[in-house]
Amino acid sequence: MKILIVYYSMYGHIHRMAEAMAEGARTVKGADVSMYRVPETLTEEVLGKMGALEAQKGLAHVPVCTVNELATADAIIFGTPTRFGNMCGQMRQFLDATGGLWAKGALVGKVGSVFTSSATQHGGQESTILTFLTNLLHHGMVVVGLPYSFDGQMRIDEITGGSPYGASTIAGTQGERMPSENELNAARFQGRHVAEIAAKLTYKG
Repeated sequence: MKILIVYYSMYGHIHRMAEAMAEGARTVKGADVSMYRVPETLTEEVLGKMGALEAQKGLAHVPVCTVNELATADAIIFGTPTRFGNMCGQMRQFLDATGGLWAKGALVGKVGSVFTSSATQHGGQESTILTFLTNLLHHGMVVVGLPYSFDGQMRIDEITGGSPYGASTIAGTQGERMPSENELNAARFQGRHVAEIAAKLTYKG
């Protein structure tokens, strides 16, 4: 059972959530979990001006995904920061290159799930995931979110990400806030949940 976590992370917040997703997925027997980055579309000069160059260099060990990798998976968990309530341009460009997979129905029946981050508490986390899910539905994927059986999303004692659509984190307007333990637990839960459903769908006993 092959599970891919495919994401874009500019400052490291989504990368940390991706690691937690992988931790959760790996608790499921038979799960082979791999993490991939989508290709960068910005130049080093632009990344430097955005203060993201060092963070990007720190992610260099994560292999870059190709669209053909998606067809080899039983489940794909996508991660993207929000950009005006939608996915980032790097992820948009990556998904726009999957037309060949769509034409062949290569992703039909595979599990798909999404997580995100935003600068502020109401920075478009839910709209980002919801608009992302339409892409997965067009590919015929089985959409999985973050059920309320993860009760961490019911908390009101702290500011936290997380909704039934998927795990999320709040990065802060300067990127100063890394994912909280509750947000990481949401990602771990979602990763395990995706892997459990993928296991049921791929069971051939």
